[in-house]
Amino acid sequence: MTTFNRRKFLGTGAALTGAAMLPSFALAADAIKLGSILDTSGPFDAYGKPMDMAMRLAVSQINADGGLLGKQVEVVSYDTQSDMALYTQYGQQITRQDQVDVVHGGILSASREAIRQTMRRSQTLYFYNVLYEGGVCDRNIFINGVTPAQQVEALVPYAMGKSGKKVYILAADYNYGQYMANWIRKFVADNGGETVGVDFFPLDVADFGSTIAKIQTAAPDLVIAPLVGGNHLSFFRQWAAAGMKDRIPLASTTLGVGNEHKVLTPEEGNGIMVAYNYSQELDTPENNAFKEAWAAANDGDQSMHEIAVSNYHGILTWAEGVRKAGSLERDAIIEALETGISITGPGGVVTVDPKTHHAVLDVHVMEIQDQQMKVIETLPQRQPIDTQAVCDLEANPDDNTQYEIEI
Repeated sequence: MTTFNRRKFLGTGAALTGAAMLPSFALAADAIKLGSILDTSGPFDAYGKPMDMAMRLAVSQINADGGLLGKQVEVVSYDTQSDMALYTQYGQQITRQDQVDVVHGGILSASREAIRQTMRRSQTLYFYNVLYEGGVCDRNIFINGVTPAQQVEALVPYAMGKSGKKVYILAADYNYGQYMANWIRKFVADNGGETVGVDFFPLDVADFGSTIAKIQTAAPDLVIAPLVGGNHLSFFRQWAAAGMKDRIPLASTTLGVGNEHKVLTPEEGNGIMVAYNYSQELDTPENNAFKEAWAAANDGDQSMHEIAVSNYHGILTWAEGVRKAGSLERDAIIEALETGISITGPGGVVTVDPKTHHAVLDVHVMEIQDQQMKVIETLPQRQPIDTQAVCDLEANPDDNTQYEIEI
């Protein structure tokens, strides 16, 4: 998910996550070095900490199964403290000094773009495992999060079917929110509906009183809210407090991706509609085993969420590419992944799309009930059609662009 962090935080020196970050000479000589750069402290740590936990669980499982190519995987991890400047610093350090074999990292799109070109120049294979706005076309990167059309293609017809044809959109005011609003408009129209209002909000906005009054005047049948972060969470509380939740249904493309639905009370959250690749409530052998392993590794913790599971899927996908390639050489792994490798994880089957290096994955339509995301319907193997419309790495392997998709 994407935003631009314009704040500076204290402590901009290297903040390394525990003993897992050792000088490269201290790592086993024959170890495979997996680099991780995440916000595990600061305002975005609710996303980054579970992503880090998911990465470590995946690595421990790979190593318990004999490692890769007869070698153990060692983690080299950096905590950026939710400071975009540290992504640039650590991106250079992890490739030049640590010389890792692969990097999994970044949460916000600003963090991805802060390090993506460094990974490309150093020819360090890079995985970005987060829901985002789509459009990145770069053969050196693989992306495992859901893209806008994958979500909205599933969510909009379901939500409109439960409410009506008139839709009001509230979105965060930066690239993710703007792109997502365009996709919502498209699928509202495709399903015979009408968008009656669109409002954008900077990330520091927390007072939605005038907006709620404006929505009441517009009288839509449905509100869809691609809002982001703690300040925007205030909207859902204020909507319920104004007595609107039971009058006009809500859907969101972001609520719950970092377990925000567990912060809302049932009175505030019940009935809000979402669509993601993962819910803790998925009753599958893979998810049940994953939750047991997570709890065992983390003293009973159950903080896994959408992008933590995307990170877990990304590690498993990379490992499968290494196995198929029989090599740690970047081009060999890319070519192996481009055969359309699939893994089955807690969110279902995840398959590499060779044309875009994005994930083909299951999308689950869900409703929030009693701080849980109850699965209503599963739409299996949704293509990243928004990015496929602009990116073709089979035809243009040297492409290095983030396309702004026109809707």
